[in-house]
Amino acid sequence: MPFDAVAAMPSRERMVFAVKWGASVLQILGYAATGFGWTPWNLYFFIVGVLGWFAVGVLWKDNALMLVHIVALGGMIAGMASG
Repeated sequence: MPFDAVAAMPSRERMVFAVKWGASVLQILGYAATGFGWTPWNLYFFIVGVLGWFAVGVLWKDNALMLVHIVALGGMIAGMASG
């Protein structure tokens, strides 16, 4: 998306755009960190990315998006606590 199109969005939409892309990048970094064995950095990237996508679900009032990411967060926290 060209910068002009992003700049023309209302401020709320710009915020959602930034959060969803930032969260996506962080989750991709989490996958890369997992692949390279960079523990616990992979979990930190994933947690922030999951929280970002959960926030997008809240802003969009998308229950399915919120459910998937809250379950993922719970699974990560449970795994970290048991490890």
